[in-house]
Amino acid sequence: MQLVVARIGRAHGIKGEVTVEVRTDEPELRLGPGAVLATEPASTGPLTIETGRVHSGRLLLRFEGVRDRTAAEALRNTLLISEVDPDELPEDPEEFYDHQLMDLDVVLADGTEIGRITEITHLPSQDLFIVERPDGTEVMIPFVEEIVSEIDLEEQRAVITPPPGLIHESEAVVASSRDEEAAGAAEGGKDA
Repeated sequence: MQLVVARIGRAHGIKGEVTVEVRTDEPELRLGPGAVLATEPASTGPLTIETGRVHSGRLLLRFEGVRDRTAAEALRNTLLISEVDPDELPEDPEEFYDHQLMDLDVVLADGTEIGRITEITHLPSQDLFIVERPDGTEVMIPFVEEIVSEIDLEEQRAVITPPPGLIHESEAVVASSRDEEAAGAAEGGKDA
């Protein structure tokens, strides 16, 4: 099975290094020296990692055969793809690969069906499950411990405890500073 593990960013320096946007929880395993990665577009690869280092909080990689800034810049926005055994599990039991989560049934703690995970979106702050409901509409569920209370791969389900309004908009509680100011002004007017 192929997994996208990084996206190449801009060139760094003049010796062929590039910045990468890491898309794996195991960069030391997937992006180490000697790793051979497929690419998207396929015409830019495969690429073999020659060196890697962290600079100012960013991972920098150099690939075999890429020796200057021009060659490095030509790789910009290329996706790096690693071949992963479908039965392989992450080292941390609290982590999951996307393919393990796809098509899981999403249910509330009481067993109420919400839908099925059809997509996983990776954002800088958190991951989102895109869940298709039985009526065909979609809902986005943040993949955070406070909301996704259990992932049961044997039962093929994700149990969630959503806050009000996440699943059913009619349950949403709207609070804004204007509402608080209006309430405060109304109370102040009663005293006068």
